[in-house]
Amino acid sequence: MKVLVVGSGAREHAIVWKCVQSDLVERVFCAPGNGGTGGMARNIAIAPTDVVRLVSFAKQERLGLVILGPEAAVEAGAGDALRDAGFQVFGPGREAGRIESSKSFAKALMRRAGIPTADFDTFTQPAPAKAWAAARDGQVAVKADGLARGKGVIVCSGVKESDAAIEAMLVENRFGKSGATVVVEERLEGPELSLLGVTDGTEVIALAPARDFKRAHDGDLGPNTGGMGAYSPPLAVDESVVREVVSTVLIPAVKELAAGGHAFRGVLYAGVMLTKDGVRTLEFNARFGDPEAQVVLPRLETDFVALALAAAKGGLASFPPLRWTDRPCVGIVVASGHYPDEAGMQIGFPIRGLAEMPRGVLIFHAGTRFEPGRGLVTDGGRVVTAVALGDTVAQARETALSGARQVRFEGAFYRTDIAQEAVAG
Repeated sequence: MKVLVVGSGAREHAIVWKCVQSDLVERVFCAPGNGGTGGMARNIAIAPTDVVRLVSFAKQERLGLVILGPEAAVEAGAGDALRDAGFQVFGPGREAGRIESSKSFAKALMRRAGIPTADFDTFTQPAPAKAWAAARDGQVAVKADGLARGKGVIVCSGVKESDAAIEAMLVENRFGKSGATVVVEERLEGPELSLLGVTDGTEVIALAPARDFKRAHDGDLGPNTGGMGAYSPPLAVDESVVREVVSTVLIPAVKELAAGGHAFRGVLYAGVMLTKDGVRTLEFNARFGDPEAQVVLPRLETDFVALALAAAKGGLASFPPLRWTDRPCVGIVVASGHYPDEAGMQIGFPIRGLAEMPRGVLIFHAGTRFEPGRGLVTDGGRVVTAVALGDTVAQARETALSGARQVRFEGAFYRTDIAQEAVAG
């Protein structure tokens, strides 16, 4: 069959890479793709939000499966339009996707479904939001309600910080329409966990757990980003923790969406915190995480296309258990200078070193493009993810770091402490 992967990030590159390995696949397309996907698939110059052209292309090529990568495609209704046109889609419709595109919708769903989460309230005016935060000594997280590419969360340690965060969103409009409504919730403490569940709207099959690192710099310092790296499996996360998240978070969310008439078919991402009081849900994403996809998919030995097709068709109940390698995987994002500050960030710099990668390093492209006469240049904040499997986390981490060090362009930076917590000694 022919498969279309929608998107242009490292997540989509990893999905394309996995699809190419499937015996079910004749050809893979990526819309619009990047400088890396073009080497293994045919890049198609269609934006993830251009629903009309996506449907037209699907008809032209008689696609057997469409995989939605980014949240923007979900919010644009690409899944609905493609399903209505008769295509199999691995990705939810727009209404089910509101579990990511609206923080207030997601929190209300959690409350209705009894999903464990932080205490919260929703605001459109700064004064009551500040008062709610002040009553908790500013120990809160302030979240833009809409999509903000992973950057719309400000974690606060005092009233001064919470006031500033609320002002930034509701007064200064720093996040535009996405921040016109904010969710303010109590700040939680503990290690975070990303668990992705493949679902057909009824059944849920958990993928391997992962942990990502949102802050820009070592030591969890700097602003929130879309993710600077990840590893799988995370420290101190065993099968019992995975089962608990599936039963108390993922399954109730899928059931609640279905009860509202919005069956979710695709991958549902639960970001949770393992607090001293148990699992607490931070957020949902209506698609693969990035960089989680880059460290989970290399560990999957089951045919990913077969899995995605079964979810799209509603056939997960009879799907065999997934097969995984025991080898851990570490991914390290190499980013453009000043990321995630788009105002100060520059792109278009030549990228060197990709042809001389150490053995065992996978490079998944994100912000890259080919420029005539110059070759591969930077084209975004997160440029590539250097990924490696290893016999131990320490070995995978060192190999991934050796790959990150090899990627060279003006302003390049990366975190050196990804997965350090899991390395003994």
